[in-house]
Amino acid sequence: MKLSQYKYDFSPDMLAKYPTDDRDGSRLMVYDRRTKKLEHKLFSDLINYFKDGDVLILNNTKVFPARMYGNKEKTGAEIEVFLLRELNSEMRLWDVLVEPARKIRIGNKLYFGDDDAMVAEVIDNTTSRGRTLRFLYDGTYEEFRDALYKLGEMPLPRWIREKPEEIDTERYQTIYAKEEGAVAAPTAGLHFSKHLLKRLEIKGVNTAEITLHVSLGSFRSVDVEDLTKHKMDSERVIITQEASALVNASKEKNKKICAVGTTVMRSIESSVSSEGELKPFDGWTNKFVFPPYDFSVANCMVTNFHLPYTTQLMMVSAFTGYNEIMELYKIAKNEGYRFGTYGDAMLIL
Repeated sequence: MKLSQYKYDFSPDMLAKYPTDDRDGSRLMVYDRRTKKLEHKLFSDLINYFKDGDVLILNNTKVFPARMYGNKEKTGAEIEVFLLRELNSEMRLWDVLVEPARKIRIGNKLYFGDDDAMVAEVIDNTTSRGRTLRFLYDGTYEEFRDALYKLGEMPLPRWIREKPEEIDTERYQTIYAKEEGAVAAPTAGLHFSKHLLKRLEIKGVNTAEITLHVSLGSFRSVDVEDLTKHKMDSERVIITQEASALVNASKEKNKKICAVGTTVMRSIESSVSSEGELKPFDGWTNKFVFPPYDFSVANCMVTNFHLPYTTQLMMVSAFTGYNEIMELYKIAKNEGYRFGTYGDAMLIL
């Protein structure tokens, strides 16, 4: 597969700028890979496609306020700092992206907040845009984290809106978000409301929670035509014994195993036994899934409508079929489905 094959007729007005009034009020395209049947539903109708004993695998990562704005020493130039991950809590070291990167050198100091409430020093270059910052803060670790997060804002993708709004504090987070560490939301999970999850529970549908802290691996662009040459950035994954046992027991009974989102699919495909069972895992994954690919665990998935050339679109095409997904995207555009983070959803059976 080539990068150029993942271009489709896209225009910015297809992107959802705001979420629907109700989480489960978005539209849902349902496609059955076996029968080729296509249906147009609401996300709240998802419950009708699951039975007692089926499993939904959810990513319980929680987004933190990762985008900060500071000023460079001496010049006062505004610098955007995007926190990626904490490297060393004791030394206050963080892996970050900076913009504009050309203005930032090792040794530079950056000042954040009113009265320069927080100061950071650049101590390393990691990539062309990446840097390692050491925050200079004398308080306790808890005080440092509180101060750091007060200076940050919800890292809403810029193609949605230039600045996040109050609504994003709640809606750019799944209702089951628990484990803090993501710099972007696992968007397929944003459609689930408390009411829908409770109805699924009453029906006997189980949920297994795993964690993938969404970072650069999920949103870095692909810059090579030959997809085999693309290298994904590693992201932290935790799959508990409890989650893997639940999934494997349901799989033995030929139940539906539904990956809610591409982050879940990548996580579970990163820890599979030779018998196709899900294994507990605590580590890092740089798994890149694109056609052709044989999936081992999930037999259905929930996903949003992804932008051209993205690794998410490539994974969904591997699961659905390349020709099929490109045709479904044409239909979605013609039917007025909303694309992107706050957009509508697909259920692929």
